[in-house]
Amino acid sequence: MKKIFHKIMSFAMATVVLLSTMSFTVDMHYCGNTLVDTSIFQKAKTCGMEMEKPSTEGCSITKKNCCSDKLIVIDGQNELQLKVDKVSFEQQVFLATFVYTFINLFEGLENNVSSFEEYKPPLVIRQLYKIDETYLI
Repeated sequence: MKKIFHKIMSFAMATVVLLSTMSFTVDMHYCGNTLVDTSIFQKAKTCGMEMEKPSTEGCSITKKNCCSDKLIVIDGQNELQLKVDKVSFEQQVFLATFVYTFINLFEGLENNVSSFEEYKPPLVIRQLYKIDETYLI
């Protein structure tokens, strides 16, 4: 249970770091007051009712365009600042203790100690598979 919780928390922390450093834009296209399309990484599709520019420069008749675009930019964090310049005495003691215990944690695991090597197996009085008439085929 502890390993599963540890994996879930490490995945959640990695996701938070990824999302905090990533920047993206949200593009929305409105036709009147109605939202027509929303897009995250590219330009939103239009509804096809945009007003075209007049072909002549001297034309003074203009209508108000019913369509509008809204762009929301979400900037991520540009730098992650890790301060390792000032390490307090308590942190130094903790790091030294952690490194010492981690190095000595696996010491002596090369010798496989088994307690049954000194004991002899029990004597076979009768063969149970013959009594119960069970045979492996």
